[in-house]
Amino acid sequence: MAGSRESNASQFGEQTTLVQTSQTKKSHSCKEEAFYRSCRAAYLAVFKSSLENIKSKEQLCLVLQQAGRNPSWKTVNKYWTPQTTMLNFDDFCSILKKEEPVKKTELLKAFAKLNTDNDGCILHSELCKILTTHGEKMTLDEVNLIIDLTEVNKNGKFDYYKFCKLYMTTNEQCLKNALEKLEVDSKLKCQQFGNQIETSFEMATSPVTKPSPKTARHTEPKAMLKTGHCKTPLQPSLASSCKICISSPVNMGASSNKNSKLIEANAKWLCAQSKGCFFLEDNGEILSHKYKLFLPRKSEVLITIKPVNLSQIEEKCSSWLAVDTALYLFKENETEEDLHFVSVTELRNEETFGWRGELGAGIYLLIPFTTGCRLRKVRKQIKGEPKLVYQDGDGNFVLTKEFREILSQIFEMVDLDGNGSLSLEEYNFFEMRTSGENCDAEAWTICKENFDMRNNELTRQGFMDLNLMEASDRGGDVSDLWVTLLSMGYNRAMELTEACPFSIHIYAEKCNPRIHPVCLEAGGEQLNNAICTNVINKGDAKPIDSNGNIIIHVHKNDARITSVIENKSEGKAMIHLNGEQSKNCVNSRGLRTFAIEVAPNSMMVCQHVMPLNDQEEWIYNCVCSILP
Repeated sequence: MAGSRESNASQFGEQTTLVQTSQTKKSHSCKEEAFYRSCRAAYLAVFKSSLENIKSKEQLCLVLQQAGRNPSWKTVNKYWTPQTTMLNFDDFCSILKKEEPVKKTELLKAFAKLNTDNDGCILHSELCKILTTHGEKMTLDEVNLIIDLTEVNKNGKFDYYKFCKLYMTTNEQCLKNALEKLEVDSKLKCQQFGNQIETSFEMATSPVTKPSPKTARHTEPKAMLKTGHCKTPLQPSLASSCKICISSPVNMGASSNKNSKLIEANAKWLCAQSKGCFFLEDNGEILSHKYKLFLPRKSEVLITIKPVNLSQIEEKCSSWLAVDTALYLFKENETEEDLHFVSVTELRNEETFGWRGELGAGIYLLIPFTTGCRLRKVRKQIKGEPKLVYQDGDGNFVLTKEFREILSQIFEMVDLDGNGSLSLEEYNFFEMRTSGENCDAEAWTICKENFDMRNNELTRQGFMDLNLMEASDRGGDVSDLWVTLLSMGYNRAMELTEACPFSIHIYAEKCNPRIHPVCLEAGGEQLNNAICTNVINKGDAKPIDSNGNIIIHVHKNDARITSVIENKSEGKAMIHLNGEQSKNCVNSRGLRTFAIEVAPNSMMVCQHVMPLNDQEEWIYNCVCSILP
């Protein structure tokens, strides 16, 4: 009897845990859906469609304000960099995840610092002086707009308690109005993210007789009821008005044990090599070097890419070595704009990814790529900044040992050809990254006169002295040195967390290949199209809608899974994706539940997925839902 009671108690405990886990997941899903609904409401208060892009920092500021944020221009500039040309709805959602809404307590605390009498009011003259001379200075006209608000001003004083209350009420009302508009407008209602309909269906598949882009794998949907629903077949007329769901489970073994058949090059093959780096921007965009590959004649080639360990200590493993890397190869035709996608490095040997095949003579473009699954913003509490320089007994400024080691790492990152010194071109990649300016020939001549150079290239010691001069000339002020560190991907603890250096090797059997870095920028449309094309050509395809116009393509290799949504219809498609059933997975969007909008007659990368722990099995299971 005692054993029976213990067994029952154990079963009850397990059931309770399962129920709690289920409730937690359901709560998380509801929060995600509510978040995306509010994002969409704010976005559509400014734009006609979530397919429209944000095309200026003024638009970004406006749409953030509509979402209840109060961004300074410093915050806006963090996401709208000099390289930014536009941001989309996904970018907007990502920004809102990072920027918390303004809280009333924070506003009151800020105003209280200006209120010496502690009476909740500030004189108009004092308010005007502060707002026009401190921080992001306002114009007199802007200040007068605040003073003219009768609800918060009386007897020459500004009542900041009433202002904060008015501000929060206005924010809440704006979002409420946008949400109500989203609910009322029938067209917008059909586009809601994660909108749940009472009857939900899974797809059963049967072979297709008519070929489509993935002939062997395309399927024709046939609606079947989920367990627990009415057992009678669903009528076509009803099916067309309900959400359709498909699930795409993929079981993957431990990635650390998987190596594809990447055949190494013969020792007699000629080799060209270059280094480069991925840089994670504040807005989530990833920049990298791009390269031109020159082949003088037709040859069998092997192309590889892998992360580079910059640590001087053999046993110390760099965190970025776990970042996934790939190279997309394009053939240049008559013009640089006329590019033909050739292939991508998918064969794997530990952290090295490669491609082997025959290439004709000509010029090729190489675009490095990483999914962003493992290169992402990490918030870390840092207590105190490490010293970069100190003064010796003679009063001279000296670089600390720790900072010299980091500068040495940066030198390795910038020395793209690996010859131990920096050419003007290599140094300018560094300058553009850290200051946004180029060093011209005249300035380079001045550097030659003041710093150690060899064969017109800056040595490692010259690079150290150049950085020391920045602090010395400013009396020990290291603010510019911190700009350098942060721009190169280091955090305030001098850890490389937002960059991933890599190396590229090109081996050719019958000719001497040459590789040359040409720019440092985001992958752009060329890369996105190549990713989609590769997934559609190699992946498994499943139609989501009953007409087979909206298709999800899923392609897996040893390192990652990539899914692409293809929309062949004449209307835009709204797709909600739920990956909560996945195990040991991390995706490029950083969210288990999210939604995307795909334009008519287009294709779009849905997500990249990788294992959280390479040593363990991982399961990708994403449920896709669409509203017709």
